[in-house]
Amino acid sequence: VIPPAARRRESGVFMRVLIKNGIVVNADGQAKQDLLIENGLVSQLAERITPTEPCQTIDAADCYVMPGGIDVHTHFNIDTGHARSCDDFFTGTRAAACGGTTTIVDHMGFGPAGCRLRHQLEAYHGYAAYKAVIDYSFHGVIQHINHAILDEIPMMVEAGISSFKLYLTYQYKLNDDEVLQAMRHLHRAGALTTVHPENDAAIARKRAEFLAAGKTAPRYHALSRPLECEAESIARMINLAQLADNAPLYIVHLSNGLGLDYLRLAQRRHQPVWIETCPQYLLLDDRCYEREDALGYLLSPPLRNASNNDALWCGIADGSIDVVATDHCAFSMAQRQQLSGGDFSRCPNGLPGVENRLLLMFPHGVMTGRISAQRFVALTSATPAKLFGLWPKKGRLAPGADGDVVIIDPQRTTTIRHEMLHDNADYSPWEGFICQGAIRQTLSHGRVIFDNGTFTGSAGQGRFLRRDPFSTAHLPVSGITS
Repeated sequence: VIPPAARRRESGVFMRVLIKNGIVVNADGQAKQDLLIENGLVSQLAERITPTEPCQTIDAADCYVMPGGIDVHTHFNIDTGHARSCDDFFTGTRAAACGGTTTIVDHMGFGPAGCRLRHQLEAYHGYAAYKAVIDYSFHGVIQHINHAILDEIPMMVEAGISSFKLYLTYQYKLNDDEVLQAMRHLHRAGALTTVHPENDAAIARKRAEFLAAGKTAPRYHALSRPLECEAESIARMINLAQLADNAPLYIVHLSNGLGLDYLRLAQRRHQPVWIETCPQYLLLDDRCYEREDALGYLLSPPLRNASNNDALWCGIADGSIDVVATDHCAFSMAQRQQLSGGDFSRCPNGLPGVENRLLLMFPHGVMTGRISAQRFVALTSATPAKLFGLWPKKGRLAPGADGDVVIIDPQRTTTIRHEMLHDNADYSPWEGFICQGAIRQTLSHGRVIFDNGTFTGSAGQGRFLRRDPFSTAHLPVSGITS
């Protein structure tokens, strides 16, 4: 065995890594196995592997060895027009790596009015190149519709951007006619439509009424965006997707049970609809808006009450929810306080959390018995890979797949503290959460980039991933299993 420090000094890359004695978990099963990574790829899994050449050996006894996490909803370096998030592609992907995530697909922010689709792609390539610690890709963003934009979609798919986001609120919201046109063209080009669903008109009316009455405290952010605004938009998108030649639809950051009911109905009709939620909608609730640090919990859609947490956990358990991502969009508390001036409508929205997804879902899902370890892998890695054109290189541990691995120790306990995190925020919404389990190591292409509390990666080692066109080849039309 080559001593790790010596090997690291030699080249910075471990060309051969043997992970021994762990419980290897994929979405379709688990077994106590050894795993060998060579030249960045998984080369062998067996009950016992005896290396014939020198390699780095990691003893994973009593630990879970899982595919590295894939977070398909982050916002790094995003400019909202009056604030820029505090995490760029180095600090954001560093935090992801330290939380067991080895791939991200970032939602590009809006560009200048009237810009082409490639404008933001070129800008984001500049943001991420030489900075990303882990592999990455981008979702396209459609902020207006004309013939040039629609004609550009196939070229973007050829460039490896096989999913696009539409917003029903914010500055560059699309109306129903524009959504219908976009869905049809995306479907024909082999792209998946992802949607931020909130009824902008209803939100604007409620927000204006609160502000006119001088009600500017953080809790009015949530009250101005009630769950009906989200659920109505979800139902509308389901029907528009059906009208758009049954276009595939992916709903981002679902926060409520009523919207889940509408989506389940579509799934039962075998409509190609998939659902994402986030840890904050499973583990936090609207009581956070009564806290002294309530500004730190402003996001859209907002946190709901505990009954909606329970409804989403039921969706996790029965298979109707397909993906758990983070919607990591970090603005510091200092930014929030300065920009808001006590007015919720001026506070930038979003939470940090890319580092905490696996650490939160493992104890609250697997260790509580709500889900199996295999289902955990499906939610956090395998299904995201299948939906977003990364399978079979990502999302599984099998010969030929990338050597992206997270090792989780279920015997240890972790208390989340901001001081232990690796993002660039100045607070954590998860401060004080006690988690049964610990992220022990993260490997990207066979290289250890996080080791027992220490970041060991480097900027620029992440690769841009040209994603395959959308396909349902590896996906059931409906995720419901019961």
